[in-house]
Amino acid sequence: MKHDSAPDVQKTEEEWRTELGPERYHVLREAGTERPFTGSLLSVDDEGTYTCGACGAPLFKSDSKFESHCGWPSFTSPEEQQNVRLLDDNTLGMHRVEVRCKRCDSHLGHVFDDGPAPEGTRYCINSLSLNFKPKG
Repeated sequence: MKHDSAPDVQKTEEEWRTELGPERYHVLREAGTERPFTGSLLSVDDEGTYTCGACGAPLFKSDSKFESHCGWPSFTSPEEQQNVRLLDDNTLGMHRVEVRCKRCDSHLGHVFDDGPAPEGTRYCINSLSLNFKPKG
């Protein structure tokens, strides 16, 4: 799963580092992971949209969020599939599918095939990769 077109939002790493701060930069730009059960958006259950923490692209609607007990916000599917890109990730001695924002190529998390029906997918996303915009 490779996508070769350049992202719409492009900045230098120094610009990203300054805008995002150290924790968000590590997750979004260096494909880091926040510790499980520590994310600020894990227990948010308000109606709204989860957007990319780097560029603001709409990624997930609140009605696709579910409690997976994995320690990170989980969603059954993106708001619009074209807003994310999926990449093979063979780090840590295993195969996973990485989820990135298509607009700015920031790391969001991973998608697994153990989610609820009917989609059967679990988009496991770092809180630090997201912003939440309440409805209205």
